[in-house]
Amino acid sequence: MASTVGKRVQKRRDILRAQGLRPVQIWLPDSRRPGFGAECARQARMTAEADRGDGELGEFLDAALDDLDQSPSTGEF
Repeated sequence: MASTVGKRVQKRRDILRAQGLRPVQIWLPDSRRPGFGAECARQARMTAEADRGDGELGEFLDAALDDLDQSPSTGEF
């Protein structure tokens, strides 16, 4: 049975490679780790405090949003 699964996985990988894709492995913080949520909250508070102290940031974000609202949506990046 493992060989059947292995063949399916290899076939899928071959298809993706034929489409010009390649596998990439990334490492992320473990969200199940104790203290993860508290650290996220701490960083969010620090970011919010920094944003409140930067008046130009709000103006920049508003201008960027206006620019997005005025540009035609093509569905592409």
